[in-house]
Amino acid sequence: MTTMTQGATDIRRHELAAFLRHRREHITPEQVGLPRGRRRRTPGLRREEIAHLSAVGVTWYTWLEQARDIQVSVQVLDALARTLLLDPSERAHLFQLAGAVDPTPATTCRTVTPAVRQVLEQLEPLPACVQNSRYDILAYNRTYGLLLCDLDALPPEDRNCMVLSFTHEPWRASIVHLEETQRLMAARFRATMAGHLAEPAWKMLLKRLRTESPEFREIWERHEVVAHRTKRKEFHNRYVGRITVEHTDMWLGPEAGPRLVTYAPADEESKERLERLQEMALSRVG
Repeated sequence: MTTMTQGATDIRRHELAAFLRHRREHITPEQVGLPRGRRRRTPGLRREEIAHLSAVGVTWYTWLEQARDIQVSVQVLDALARTLLLDPSERAHLFQLAGAVDPTPATTCRTVTPAVRQVLEQLEPLPACVQNSRYDILAYNRTYGLLLCDLDALPPEDRNCMVLSFTHEPWRASIVHLEETQRLMAARFRATMAGHLAEPAWKMLLKRLRTESPEFREIWERHEVVAHRTKRKEFHNRYVGRITVEHTDMWLGPEAGPRLVTYAPADEESKERLERLQEMALSRVG
């Protein structure tokens, strides 16, 4: 490493330390569900509290705030970003200072061009979205945004069909055949992950699912594998009731990566209910 490169790395490390300290000192215990207590002298949170909430060692986190020369994984950076309640700009700044690439889905994606967004809008009232092979929801139209839960209310990093199907109660309650859906999704996820075993984003998603969902851990141990296929699905929407649809994947490139997911009504009643759901979605933004 050249002297100039080493100097830039040292500057980034000290900037990272200062940024972490500043964010820690400006988060109240109440914001992260901790009691304030009478003897608290530290403004904001203590280092050991950040370490505990992020599942990292106190000594290791202290070294990080002291700008020590230590390696930081993307999984740890993700945990710190969540604990410190970083907004998208702050999260991007954290990863840039650490010299790492954020593996979570960004709010923008090269696959989601203005033309693709126009297609999503034109498909209304059919619910439609763009997903990547990791089940991240990269874009969606208004009807899809209210089909299983209020997607607009979720941060981008939580808009993942695997995470939602195993951990988010409103989403889970909307799936009529939940257990079957979970098994098929986990099996497809395993089959697709075989080509991405070394990628941090995939490993981080798998770790999150195994940590947050006992159901996922049990299903994952079965080692089931299936390919993608068109399938009829049933949802119970909180606003308009039962909806039966035909699920179709349309890939946006030559490889099985990002795809346009559409739900066409399987009967007249479902068609009418999707039209009502679209009206509700439009009234929200109107």
